[in-house]
Amino acid sequence: METLPLEIGETAHALRKAFDRRASSLGATRAQWKVLFKLSRKPGMRQVELADLLEVEPITLCRIVDRLEEAQLVERSRDPDDRRAWRLHVTAQAQPLIEKLRVLGAELAGEAFAGIDPRDVEITRQVLARVRENVGRGASTNRAAES
Repeated sequence: METLPLEIGETAHALRKAFDRRASSLGATRAQWKVLFKLSRKPGMRQVELADLLEVEPITLCRIVDRLEEAQLVERSRDPDDRRAWRLHVTAQAQPLIEKLRVLGAELAGEAFAGIDPRDVEITRQVLARVRENVGRGASTNRAAES
Protein backbone atom coordinates (compact mmCIF):
# COMPACT_ATOMS: atom_id res chain seq x y z
CA MET A 1 0.00 0.00 0.00
CA GLU A 2 2.83 2.41 0.79
CA THR A 3 4.03 2.46 -2.85
CA LEU A 4 0.56 3.04 -4.29
CA PRO A 5 0.79 6.87 -4.27
CA LEU A 6 4.14 6.59 -6.06
CA GLU A 7 2.63 4.20 -8.62
CA ILE A 8 -0.27 6.59 -9.23
CA GLY A 9 2.20 9.42 -9.76
CA GLU A 10 4.33 7.33 -12.12
CA THR A 11 1.26 6.35 -14.11
CA ALA A 12 0.18 9.97 -14.43
CA HIS A 13 3.71 10.89 -15.48
CA ALA A 14 3.78 8.16 -18.15
CA LEU A 15 0.43 9.32 -19.54
CA ARG A 16 1.60 12.96 -19.64
CA LYS A 17 4.83 12.03 -21.42
CA ALA A 18 2.98 9.90 -23.98
CA PHE A 19 0.56 12.75 -24.64
CA ASP A 20 3.45 15.23 -24.90
CA ARG A 21 5.10 13.13 -27.61
CA ARG A 22 1.90 13.11 -29.63
CA ALA A 23 1.00 16.75 -29.02
CA SER A 24 4.46 17.95 -30.04
CA SER A 25 3.61 16.96 -33.62
CA LEU A 26 0.94 19.67 -33.49
CA GLY A 27 3.41 22.26 -32.19
CA ALA A 28 1.84 22.49 -28.73
CA THR A 29 3.80 22.32 -25.50
CA ARG A 30 2.35 20.65 -22.41
CA ALA A 31 1.92 24.03 -20.73
CA GLN A 32 0.06 25.40 -23.75
CA TRP A 33 -2.30 22.47 -24.13
CA LYS A 34 -3.08 22.54 -20.40
CA VAL A 35 -4.04 26.21 -20.69
CA LEU A 36 -6.11 25.59 -23.82
CA PHE A 37 -7.93 22.63 -22.25
CA LYS A 38 -8.75 24.45 -19.03
CA LEU A 39 -9.96 27.55 -20.86
CA SER A 40 -12.03 25.54 -23.32
CA ARG A 41 -13.79 23.93 -20.36
CA LYS A 42 -14.09 27.09 -18.30
CA PRO A 43 -13.90 30.19 -20.51
CA GLY A 44 -13.44 33.58 -18.96
CA MET A 45 -11.26 32.47 -16.07
CA ARG A 46 -9.16 35.15 -14.46
CA GLN A 47 -5.47 34.73 -15.15
CA VAL A 48 -4.67 34.39 -11.44
CA GLU A 49 -7.35 31.68 -11.02
CA LEU A 50 -5.95 29.72 -13.92
CA ALA A 51 -2.41 29.98 -12.54
CA ASP A 52 -3.65 28.61 -9.23
CA LEU A 53 -5.55 25.79 -10.93
CA LEU A 54 -2.51 24.83 -13.01
CA GLU A 55 -0.23 25.19 -9.97
CA VAL A 56 2.13 27.63 -11.69
CA GLU A 57 3.29 31.08 -10.72
CA PRO A 58 1.24 33.91 -12.25
CA ILE A 59 4.30 35.24 -14.13
CA THR A 60 4.87 31.80 -15.66
CA LEU A 61 1.27 31.66 -16.85
CA CYS A 62 1.58 35.20 -18.16
CA ARG A 63 4.43 34.13 -20.46
CA ILE A 64 2.46 31.10 -21.71
CA VAL A 65 -0.61 33.24 -22.36
CA ASP A 66 1.57 35.84 -24.13
CA ARG A 67 2.73 33.15 -26.58
CA LEU A 68 -0.80 31.81 -27.07
CA GLU A 69 -2.08 35.34 -27.60
CA GLU A 70 0.65 36.01 -30.19
CA ALA A 71 -0.46 32.83 -31.99
CA GLN A 72 -4.05 34.14 -31.79
CA LEU A 73 -5.18 31.08 -29.82
CA VAL A 74 -6.10 32.97 -26.62
CA GLU A 75 -7.40 36.44 -26.01
CA ARG A 76 -7.39 38.56 -22.88
CA SER A 77 -10.18 40.88 -21.87
CA ARG A 78 -10.39 43.22 -18.92
CA ASP A 79 -12.33 41.92 -15.96
CA PRO A 80 -15.30 44.29 -15.56
CA ASP A 81 -15.17 43.83 -11.78
CA ASP A 82 -11.42 44.40 -11.38
CA ARG A 83 -9.51 46.61 -13.82
CA ARG A 84 -6.22 45.00 -12.75
CA ALA A 85 -7.37 41.51 -13.73
CA TRP A 86 -7.63 39.78 -17.08
CA ARG A 87 -10.22 37.24 -18.22
CA LEU A 88 -8.99 34.61 -20.68
CA HIS A 89 -10.80 33.03 -23.60
CA VAL A 90 -9.76 30.64 -26.35
CA THR A 91 -10.33 32.03 -29.82
CA ALA A 92 -12.23 30.45 -32.68
CA GLN A 93 -8.85 29.90 -34.31
CA ALA A 94 -7.83 27.66 -31.39
CA GLN A 95 -10.82 25.33 -31.72
CA PRO A 96 -9.34 23.05 -34.43
CA LEU A 97 -6.15 22.59 -32.39
CA ILE A 98 -8.14 21.88 -29.23
CA GLU A 99 -10.20 19.31 -31.09
CA LYS A 100 -7.06 17.62 -32.43
CA LEU A 101 -5.64 17.53 -28.90
CA ARG A 102 -8.90 16.01 -27.63
CA VAL A 103 -8.71 13.32 -30.31
CA LEU A 104 -5.10 12.59 -29.33
CA GLY A 105 -6.19 12.31 -25.71
CA ALA A 106 -9.03 9.95 -26.56
CA GLU A 107 -6.73 7.78 -28.66
CA LEU A 108 -4.16 7.65 -25.86
CA ALA A 109 -6.81 6.74 -23.29
CA GLY A 110 -8.07 3.99 -25.59
CA GLU A 111 -4.57 2.55 -25.86
CA ALA A 112 -3.78 2.99 -22.17
CA PHE A 113 -6.93 1.22 -21.03
CA ALA A 114 -6.97 -1.45 -23.75
CA GLY A 115 -7.81 -4.86 -22.36
CA ILE A 116 -9.12 -3.44 -19.09
CA ASP A 117 -12.75 -4.18 -18.28
CA PRO A 118 -14.82 -0.94 -18.37
CA ARG A 119 -16.24 -1.87 -14.94
CA ASP A 120 -12.70 -1.91 -13.55
CA VAL A 121 -12.06 1.51 -15.08
CA GLU A 122 -15.21 2.84 -13.41
CA ILE A 123 -14.19 1.35 -10.06
CA THR A 124 -10.75 2.94 -10.45
CA ARG A 125 -12.41 6.31 -11.09
CA GLN A 126 -14.53 5.95 -7.99
CA VAL A 127 -11.56 4.92 -5.86
CA LEU A 128 -9.42 7.82 -7.12
CA ALA A 129 -12.28 10.27 -6.49
CA ARG A 130 -12.54 8.97 -2.95
CA VAL A 131 -8.77 9.32 -2.45
CA ARG A 132 -8.94 12.95 -3.64
CA GLU A 133 -11.88 13.56 -1.32
CA ASN A 134 -10.06 11.98 1.65
CA VAL A 135 -6.90 13.96 0.98
CA GLY A 136 -8.90 17.17 0.50
CA ARG A 137 -10.73 16.58 3.75
CA GLY A 138 -7.43 16.00 5.50
CA ALA A 139 -6.02 19.23 4.10
CA SER A 140 -9.02 21.24 5.29
CA THR A 141 -8.83 19.56 8.71
CA ASN A 142 -5.13 20.43 8.97
CA ARG A 143 -5.83 24.07 8.01
CA ALA A 144 -8.57 24.28 10.65
CA ALA A 145 -6.26 22.83 13.28
CA GLU A 146 -3.53 25.35 12.38
CA SER A 147 -5.91 28.30 12.81
